[in-house]
Amino acid sequence: MQNKKYKFGLVGCGRVSENHLSSLTSGNIPAELVAICDIDSEKVKAKSEKYNLPGYTDYHRMMQEHPEIQIVNVAIPTGYHASAVIDLARYGKHIVTEKPMALSVSDCDEMIAACKKNNCRLFVIKQNRFNPAVVAARKALEEGRFGKMVLGSVRVRWRRYQNYYQQDNWHGTWALDGGVMSQQASHHLDLLQWFMGPILRMTCKTATRLLDIEVEDTALATFEFTSGALGAFEATVATRPEDLEGSLSLLGEKGSVIIGGHAVNKILYWKFEAPRPEDDQIQAAFSQDVPNVYGKGHTPFLADVIDAIDKKRPALMEAEEGRKDIEILTALYESAACDGKWVKPGCPIVHSRLGRA
Repeated sequence: MQNKKYKFGLVGCGRVSENHLSSLTSGNIPAELVAICDIDSEKVKAKSEKYNLPGYTDYHRMMQEHPEIQIVNVAIPTGYHASAVIDLARYGKHIVTEKPMALSVSDCDEMIAACKKNNCRLFVIKQNRFNPAVVAARKALEEGRFGKMVLGSVRVRWRRYQNYYQQDNWHGTWALDGGVMSQQASHHLDLLQWFMGPILRMTCKTATRLLDIEVEDTALATFEFTSGALGAFEATVATRPEDLEGSLSLLGEKGSVIIGGHAVNKILYWKFEAPRPEDDQIQAAFSQDVPNVYGKGHTPFLADVIDAIDKKRPALMEAEEGRKDIEILTALYESAACDGKWVKPGCPIVHSRLGRA
């Protein structure tokens, strides 16, 4: 990897920001974090003191006082992603935004257009693509070891109590957040379509079973892929008393893989009809322990972004990939709003409240 260190700014000092802060200050990637920002002065003060960094409550001031910043990470409520990215793009700096990219396809399009206009690149964080177990499975897929895909499924069985949604006034709202599908399980939805390919149509049902929030805490969806394969998506934050799993199952005509753990981080099953010598060691070699449901993917994700910028090559998660996920996500919400009606990715959004006050 190159010797040059890329200079970063961070917008957002909330819950997920620690993944950015720890990755950018770890010394494991050629990055230097030079300034941070959050509209909450207490949050930015705490992070500023912890990491010995200048802190701001206005990202325009941060960008103006630190023209050396080359890449800006955006880790703020999803409903504000579009306005922040469009604002920041005017500075001509590359931008990394947290998932999901936005709450509507039209917002994604405006974000992409703003970055193209200002000659900067936009990346969307989907760190689970960089988990060693997921990387190994993707390699097996690209080598044709699965053969014809039969069934793919993801399960998110996590725990969120009411106090999680009471941290801020935007958590669990239609306008700024969405529910378990848009937030906790959007990574797993991305993995499902990345492994199984284009979606022909889908149907979705949602429920709010245990939490006092506007949006869903539980969801179930079925997919038909253009290949003829089927998919299943199960997600809830109403698991009690603790987080159980974030998993991916891939079944093909020539082999099957199951990746489990809290954050799609442990290979639980790996067998193919044409075995290889390395298969016996694959579970130990490509599984990893993780401290929480976020996993350890932010560091390799940011390393890929830096390398892609440095070498002027495509990154694994460019904005267009993030937009693809939003076409699927918004269609799922539309299906749920229509009592499970079958819909296609990118369908007109008429009844869903996602992204609307």
